[in-house]
Amino acid sequence: MKIPLLLLQAGIAVLAAPLVSGFVRRVKNALRMRQGAALVQPYRNIAKYMRKEEVVSETASWIFRWTPSVVLGSTLAALMFVPVFSFSLSAAGMGDVLSLFFLFSLGRFFLALAGLDAGSAFGGMGSSREMFIASFVEPAAVLAVAVVAAHSSSSAAEPLVRSMGMSFSGMIAAASLFMVVLAETSRIPVDNQETHLELTMIHEAMLLEYSGPSLAMLETAAHAKQLIWFSLLGAILWPWPIGSSSGLSAVACAAFFVLKIILCAIVVGLTEIGLAKMRLFRVTDFLGLAFLFSVLALVVSGLGY
Repeated sequence: MKIPLLLLQAGIAVLAAPLVSGFVRRVKNALRMRQGAALVQPYRNIAKYMRKEEVVSETASWIFRWTPSVVLGSTLAALMFVPVFSFSLSAAGMGDVLSLFFLFSLGRFFLALAGLDAGSAFGGMGSSREMFIASFVEPAAVLAVAVVAAHSSSSAAEPLVRSMGMSFSGMIAAASLFMVVLAETSRIPVDNQETHLELTMIHEAMLLEYSGPSLAMLETAAHAKQLIWFSLLGAILWPWPIGSSSGLSAVACAAFFVLKIILCAIVVGLTEIGLAKMRLFRVTDFLGLAFLFSVLALVVSGLGY
């Protein structure tokens, strides 16, 4: 494994991740016929947070202080398992795609603890809602990936993506995974990134007590996590070959990857415009449908379709 190139690829992905969030916002503003914020606004927000003074609650313990590092570190580790430009530039040999879910769960666990540790009522509310939704998200995501893994007889990233074609079961699994992506990236109809209304916040409620560089780290981790989910969804929907073994140049592989991310961002933007924020207990119906899609995809895959 080429460690310097692996770190370089991960660094480029992290630096580009806020741009994806800005592009989704631009798509939504264009559909609303609004000018909106600039494409690079997420970078400006992170830079602003880095210059701010950090304020820590008196009731906070070491959990609150170390959570941003754990969340960002687990997200960066998950990014290592996702093939971006080349399979040879990933840590797929150290674990399979299911490792992503364990790393995301680690960050979610510490973030939920931090929401409770600060002693804020809103933080505790956000933590309980986050874990409530996660109990529905994770089974649907694992089962959707299992459907794709059944085509390659392996859950490793490289054979999983390369063996996946435009099968009927794959399309159903992709629909389930898309609904999971909306929930994991705090998108409508599950959550709303554009509001700070206390009664509707989920992810943002756990971050209310954070400020300064810690908030910048959490925002960076959220952008990187979104890029990972878009990459996984794009690899299943459009399993174009990447890497040196495909016979394509590095520039062509990078162009294919960027195109898939753009398409995913456009679809997410269109979905957010066309749907409304659901009530919390209606989210169970939405994610339950995603789980049923995963089960249906598994059945269809067993029938050979």
